[in-house]
Amino acid sequence: QVQLRESGGGLVQPGGSLRLSCAASGSIFSAYMGWYRQAPGKQRELVAGITNGGSTNYADSVKGRFTISRDNAKNTVYLQMNSLKPEDTAVYYCNAVKYSLRYWGQGTQVTVSS
Repeated sequence: QVQLRESGGGLVQPGGSLRLSCAASGSIFSAYMGWYRQAPGKQRELVAGITNGGSTNYADSVKGRFTISRDNAKNTVYLQMNSLKPEDTAVYYCNAVKYSLRYWGQGTQVTVSS
């Protein structure tokens, strides 16, 4: 069983930066970790993912602006978000897939507005 808790969301102006953290209660070793987001009236979408070996993938809309990383020793995954745009406004969720089981955090709100 893995429990996930996100932090780091908030209100930021366009062009600003935020770093989201996802702390896991159990080991994330061998898990595929991802950040998803869901804007009002839209489907949840994958923003970025990272394998246990460190391979990453990103949605086209965030490539070059967002960076996902993980620290297995701390059981934590990060999402560094730079050059934020109003369209990045959403609830951001941490996700873990381990041994074919999927776990979700409660989400953290990110609002990009002047």
